[in-house]
Amino acid sequence: MDRERLIVYGMPVATVVGLFVLWEAVCAAFDVPVFILPRPSVVLETLVRLWGPIWQNAWFTLRMTLAGFALAVVVGLFTGVAIGASRVVYAGLYPVLIGFNSVPKVAVVPVLVVWFGIGAVPAILTAFMIAFLPIAVNVATGLATIEPEMRDVLRSLGARKLQILWKVGIPRSLPYFFASLKVAITLAFVGSVVAETVASNEGIGALMLAASARFDVPLVFAGLIVIALMGVVMYGITVAMESRFTGWATRGQH
Repeated sequence: MDRERLIVYGMPVATVVGLFVLWEAVCAAFDVPVFILPRPSVVLETLVRLWGPIWQNAWFTLRMTLAGFALAVVVGLFTGVAIGASRVVYAGLYPVLIGFNSVPKVAVVPVLVVWFGIGAVPAILTAFMIAFLPIAVNVATGLATIEPEMRDVLRSLGARKLQILWKVGIPRSLPYFFASLKVAITLAFVGSVVAETVASNEGIGALMLAASARFDVPLVFAGLIVIALMGVVMYGITVAMESRFTGWATRGQH
């Protein structure tokens, strides 16, 4: 078990440290200019020196991302249940959802600015639009995996359709639901940052846009690292929730 824990927790840290060491060595060996690719040490110095503004903008991005993600969870869960439980709803909604997801969200942001102005609302809605579909599709897939034989047995025992959905369908779809959350939370960060670069004066996206305009590349990379760290933390929280609520689905795996 100790060796297993060492692999699980040690390998990611070792991999990240190794990548940063390689990055530092390549920049030093080839004398890469800072405005093209700053060294990790320079990026770390920027993080420490400008920690106040970075944290303030990161907090804004995190709040917008979580708000959009929460909205995506609620709407995606109910939509997925409706699609998975009814063939009529599936036939009516699924093509619309596919078409909606095919539209580049960065093209929708200017429309959101016209409707709601710059600031928090476009960032929340963009995060929602990107994170919504994976949740709805995975929940619907989980409901669709109920074997017809099981449905027939439950009906023969007197179970109604709603009871089958509540007692069997929703628990059966939980692994799919949490799998979609791990994808959706990272996509939500993409949505909020994209909206901030177009329609906000706050957030990591706006900070990176302003930094790139004055060729402050170390600050741009510092923003990227902060986004990556927030994404990893939220992904880890989602994994912990998944193991808590759906541990029965993976109990036979190492």
